[in-house]
Amino acid sequence: MAEPPAIISVQGVSKRFGGITAVDRVSLDIRQNEFFALLGPSGCGKTTLLRMLAGFETPDEGGVLIDGQDMTDVPPNRRPVNMVFQSYAVFPHMSVFDNVAYGLRVANTPSGEIGERVHEALAMVRLSEQAERKPDQLSGGQRQRVALARALVKRPKVLLLDEPLSALDAKLREAMQLELVRLQHTVGITFIIVTHDQHEALSMANRIAVMEAGQVRQVDGPAQLYEFPGSRFVADFIGKMNLFPARVVDRKGTELMVEVEGLGRLTLPGQAPHLGGPCGVEVPVGQDVGIAVRPEKVHIHSDGVPDGRIALRGRVSEVAYFGDASHVYLRLDSGQVISANIRNETRTSDPSVRAGEVLWCSWDPKDTLILDR
Repeated sequence: MAEPPAIISVQGVSKRFGGITAVDRVSLDIRQNEFFALLGPSGCGKTTLLRMLAGFETPDEGGVLIDGQDMTDVPPNRRPVNMVFQSYAVFPHMSVFDNVAYGLRVANTPSGEIGERVHEALAMVRLSEQAERKPDQLSGGQRQRVALARALVKRPKVLLLDEPLSALDAKLREAMQLELVRLQHTVGITFIIVTHDQHEALSMANRIAVMEAGQVRQVDGPAQLYEFPGSRFVADFIGKMNLFPARVVDRKGTELMVEVEGLGRLTLPGQAPHLGGPCGVEVPVGQDVGIAVRPEKVHIHSDGVPDGRIALRGRVSEVAYFGDASHVYLRLDSGQVISANIRNETRTSDPSVRAGEVLWCSWDPKDTLILDR
């Protein structure tokens, strides 16, 4: 099945502020009708990139195409995009209806059409019954929906969302994540969200661009990014990860022998798909690499580790309880710490693992990532 065409094409874009390069030669295509996330730590350039798509910042190098049109000389109000800001920016003295209608009135839209389009937008965000209320009579989630309706009422080809859920509490934030996904499916346009929250990006986006220091490190779907990160940065940033420096010391057929700092020598399958990146990599003998395994792939045993698994012994240094799961930290004799996630499947207040216990941890060699950069 052919991929949808690109609605946005970012072509070698750079942006500097004084001596700081905020965005550094970024190129990527964002497809029609997809939910796309720009993800990364604070200061990585994701919001600056979004503002260049909106027209609020001008690239120092490169260019942006939206629906095939060069946006170099197109001002923000003439671009087929609309932006929802972190602060919502709703007008406190206006009703919900008037907030949503504001942009249409500025554009001199006929009054009969304004009413029809505002009611349509409010229905999409489930605020029809609050049309006459003022923003201070609404919850935080409802004010966010007003901002969404005001952006969608102008029927943009692309909706830009700058950390739109950061001001909400955890439970409301989760509900709004589902609401945004539903809304994107309903309106059928491209959504681009900026976030530093990996869980938010993984749960909402079709594809994610992970940024670091102004550059895009990897663009992939959520499962591909999580299970097959292409670099140590992506592996460490997306989810939790046990990550250790190592060196490839030998190769026998399809197997790799690696010397892992603090863990000793391990034998690993040398073929994809367990290697970092979408298609695997060929790692030569003598190369420094990163060895990584997700905590949920690590099992805890009091004894009797099954054959064929990588097994290490250590003392439990800490147990962090999170309700549905506990994170167990096992300190090895070398001083290295390995974390494992265990499900709390039994209804009890008595922990299954206690600090100070000497236990084994193990994982399937195929679950090991070998990261060559």
